[in-house]
Amino acid sequence: MQQTLQQKKRILFIVNPVSGIHRRVKLADAIKRHINTKKFIPEIKETAYAGHAVMLSREAVEQKTDVVVAVGGDGTINEVASQIIGSSTVLGIIPQGSGNGLARHLGIPRTIQGAMRLINRLRVTEIDTASINGVPFVSIAGIGFDALVAKLFAKGERRGFFSYAHLISTNFMYYKPKKYKIEFEDGTRLKTRALFISFANSNQFGYNTAIAPNALLRDGKLDVIVVEKPRFFELPMVANMLLLRAIDKSRYVKSFRSGHFRVYRKKNRVVNIDGEARKISKKLEVKVHPLSLKVIIPNHAIK
Repeated sequence: MQQTLQQKKRILFIVNPVSGIHRRVKLADAIKRHINTKKFIPEIKETAYAGHAVMLSREAVEQKTDVVVAVGGDGTINEVASQIIGSSTVLGIIPQGSGNGLARHLGIPRTIQGAMRLINRLRVTEIDTASINGVPFVSIAGIGFDALVAKLFAKGERRGFFSYAHLISTNFMYYKPKKYKIEFEDGTRLKTRALFISFANSNQFGYNTAIAPNALLRDGKLDVIVVEKPRFFELPMVANMLLLRAIDKSRYVKSFRSGHFRVYRKKNRVVNIDGEARKISKKLEVKVHPLSLKVIIPNHAIK
């Protein structure tokens, strides 16, 4: 029996036209070819400025839209998810960014057609999210050199792995590690001078660079990865360990797991929030919000 209009699910695609090489007309064609119109009533909205996806997804939640699909990179996913967290609305992802860290962790196809076939199946699970001083993130956040590179990458005109790697190599020599103090919920305290510190909900930055190979999306914890600065000639070796998912075995890396902790630094500096640089105060309170986001995933189970 064919579904009635009332039984169909409303699905909104929020498209970042700057991400990737695809444009709205290609996405519209893909929807026509691949979306199950017996199951969904599709709508497409394109973002016009930074932060527009936040407004569009907030309106969608208020209107009780069943599914909101972020079409873009990790920054777009963050904007959309930030308004969906804690609601009954489900997040879908069509990865069209540079790194696509969360999509890679979830095993979501990086083609429009593949991702939309996944959306048609509508297999949903709940995953953890986290926040820094109330600012939400879904995949990964960080401070130090990591955040500086995110800031410079956002200012650049070119995208892709080689642009990202170029920024790392040209700024690495001159970056001085900063002092940090971390207080974990179990009473553990750490004082360190680090190149960067990552707060990982998923396992990677993107580009298959796994900064937290053991990170899980449903365990109520973040992997806190403290990275000291290696010598310049050791940088290729460390990069290979990232790609081989073995960075946790490096002598320059310390790993912790926590659901709630505080980080203290000397100055207000930028923080990497799902690949986007944001300035936040020098005292950071980081919290996990367990199973707070509904997301469409492939048929295989996630951890």
